[in-house]
Amino acid sequence: MEALTQLSYALDTFYFLVSGVLVMWMAAGFTMLESGLVRSKNTTEILAKNVILFAVACLMYMLMGYGIMYGDGSGWMPSFGGILGSSDNAVDAVLAGGDDAPYYSGLADFFFQVVFVATAMSVVSGAVAERMKLTSFLIFAVVLTGFIYPVEGFWKWGGGALDEAGFLDFAGSGIVHMCGAVAALMGVILLGPRKGKYGPNGEVRAMPGANLPLAALGTLILWMGWFGFNGGSELKISNVEEANAVSLVFVNTNMAAVGGVLAALIFEKIRWGKVDLTMVLNGALAGLVAITAEPLTPTPLSATLIGAVGGVLVILSILVMDKLKIDDPVGAISVHGVVGVWGLLAVPLTNPDGSFMAQIKGIVVIGGWVAVTSFITWMIIKVIMGLRISEEEEMAGADYAECGLEAYPEFVKSSNL
Repeated sequence: MEALTQLSYALDTFYFLVSGVLVMWMAAGFTMLESGLVRSKNTTEILAKNVILFAVACLMYMLMGYGIMYGDGSGWMPSFGGILGSSDNAVDAVLAGGDDAPYYSGLADFFFQVVFVATAMSVVSGAVAERMKLTSFLIFAVVLTGFIYPVEGFWKWGGGALDEAGFLDFAGSGIVHMCGAVAALMGVILLGPRKGKYGPNGEVRAMPGANLPLAALGTLILWMGWFGFNGGSELKISNVEEANAVSLVFVNTNMAAVGGVLAALIFEKIRWGKVDLTMVLNGALAGLVAITAEPLTPTPLSATLIGAVGGVLVILSILVMDKLKIDDPVGAISVHGVVGVWGLLAVPLTNPDGSFMAQIKGIVVIGGWVAVTSFITWMIIKVIMGLRISEEEEMAGADYAECGLEAYPEFVKSSNL
């Protein structure tokens, strides 16, 4: 019996770690997607931003975020625990059995959770691209990953007030994706649109990305990583029931992305008669975001329909954002914010334990918390050091202004040649 318990513990821990690796791989997806959707003169800066934000997120979550999110707090008040240590579950505690016995490594849990934090911050990266100071962005990353995200995460996943109220969010349509989108929206409002994006009469000027093959690759990497994002959130795989549950989560995650792609495609063909690849890519991501709130209770057909609604919503949202002159180069606010809300509202449609009132409460609380704290943080940074590079630097490109290095140097004239 002891050998079986240890084997189960090892299997669940291994599954947790591999799922975390898949989610970490999503950082590569965001990096490729964003670098493909920005103009070539801003590529190096977006690459640097995504690599550094991952390091910042990991450091801040180790120092304070994990202790806040999974400390001994209750209700609305987290405990603000200490720095992550190296101790883990004792063998005796694992072998004791019972409902309270740990069934996977505590450090594996940290690793899985920390890559979620980085995902939330990656959402912000694309929305503020091409005109924000790198240092200002990274200072905000410290606050979001070390404090803003852990507090709202505690309210649900840490057993806080939203969890007690019956709010459901399986893998983070609200806690991760909507959080990142709301934080991004506050930054974009204070930052303003890119120069030349909107004309004097309200016309929207296209600013095509430099590398659509990279954007497509990034989307497929994200699609793949999402199996760890949602599948790992089941937390266990070592018995028949849990293995079946994980399998259903994988299938539903995939089918939601399929629904998002095809719905976006059909909508585009009907509306414009052409296929915009960027909208198809965002349709896939919208489907994935939509199903993240509840990938276990829908049937595969229901998951496809949930994703399809997300695929249409994201296109409509992007159009509305441009009407409001909210400049989001990659559509992150629409994909992760608007569709994240849809995903949360869709939970009671398939989960009998869900409540529309509880879901609305969670949306309002998380959205309000992130909006207020993010706006204050962005404003403080703006007052102290500014958010935006100069107009001359923006025209030359953030690569030159912030990194002093071009991503595509063969396209740049040089006096040395």
